Amino acid sequence: MVLKLFPTICAKSIFHIDYEVVKELGYKAIIFDIDATLVPHGADTTPEVDALFNKIHNMGFKTLLLSNNSDERIKHFNRHIQTDYIPMADKPDSKGYIKAIRTLAVPKHQILVVGDQIFTDIVGANKCNLDTVLVDYLLHEGETKIGKKRRVEQLLLRLFALKPTVSPLQQAIIQKKQVRQPLSDRYPILYNVATKKETVKRYVKDAKQRQKFAVTKQNKTLPHVVHQETSYLIKKGKGIDLVLQKNKADNIALAASKMDHIVIQPGEYFSFWKLVGKITKKAGYKDGRVIVNNEVVAGMGGGLCNLANTLHLLVVHSPLEITELHTHSDALAPEQGERRPFQNGTSVSYNYVDYRFKNVTDQQIQVCFHVEDETLYAELRSEHAFPWKYRLVEENHRFVQENGKYYRKSKIYKVTENRETGEEQNKELLLDNRSEVMYDYDLIPQSLIRPE
Repeated sequence: MVLKLFPTICAKSIFHIDYEVVKELGYKAIIFDIDATLVPHGADTTPEVDALFNKIHNMGFKTLLLSNNSDERIKHFNRHIQTDYIPMADKPDSKGYIKAIRTLAVPKHQILVVGDQIFTDIVGANKCNLDTVLVDYLLHEGETKIGKKRRVEQLLLRLFALKPTVSPLQQAIIQKKQVRQPLSDRYPILYNVATKKETVKRYVKDAKQRQKFAVTKQNKTLPHVVHQETSYLIKKGKGIDLVLQKNKADNIALAASKMDHIVIQPGEYFSFWKLVGKITKKAGYKDGRVIVNNEVVAGMGGGLCNLANTLHLLVVHSPLEITELHTHSDALAPEQGERRPFQNGTSVSYNYVDYRFKNVTDQQIQVCFHVEDETLYAELRSEHAFPWKYRLVEENHRFVQENGKYYRKSKIYKVTENRETGEEQNKELLLDNRSEVMYDYDLIPQSLIRPE
């Protein structure tokens, strides 16, 4: 399972950010707010601010000033700094941030946003999934009056104990993921609210679309096997928790029983979560391995991504149409035996990160699962044989090092062939794979490590 979360950290000021660490963490560009972030509202630039920009430009960073203020104001402020800027940005509207990303010509994960306001700078950046640093807002000497939004922000900061720290990015050099640590990860109440919101949105969306979902089980199996998969559920190796592995197998067996022998009529949709339902201890689920913020941890119902991935393998070997697919790293553990594309990497999380497909054929399709001896057996069946057969092809499979981390890279294709003649009918790119390695780097085959 993958939980997609919006990150921010707090710093005392722009001068308390360790830009050497920011660079080491892979960032290449920084977007700055101006008023109350760099200087008090309406104030001119200072020698200290100019020197800071000169320093970070010499370090190789691209910078951009993103402000709701006028072009005239920013142009004057920028006379010594000489950086790109966007005036009248109307933050938190995302348009200004999108324009900034295009101007910087840097991938989003390599951009850091620095601002002083939660409801403009941080919210706007979050809309575009940009990493953020929230700094203390600056006031003019002797100024004490603050606006209503500031008071609400102060309340939020007190409520969630978001106390600024000296050089928080210095801590990130010790624990790299600190720079991406989300508010909702540190404060579960925020995550619970976000999860409930997304769950409700899914219910509303489904109600509006009025799609017909498969819910009927048929004990008798359909006669033709379209594709079958077998997956041994217990992975072993350095750093792998066997208790969580066994719990994973139990979770998969329980969830698989909810989908076993489901029949999908022509025109019907299949939804993983509409059949499996909520994942709770009361329902019999246990802690298994889940992925949160690119880190493998223990979590309720862990392992169901494995089940969804097996289902995905059945579907990609058929003419069924995938309507919803989410992915995470497929390099969670060292591979045992021959490398096969899509051995893992499919992501599900109740209920808004779903796996769905539609039966676009003219016949019934049936999904069959069972678990025996810690092995998952899966079949996709139909009333009649299809005139095509399918295979997966992975090209240019290798591991590369980027900013101190290793990634698996490859391109995975679905090849459609005429069943009788074997003639290739179509070759479709399914995934341009870039997966962070989540296990001990020493276990990566040296023959597969190549320079980018």
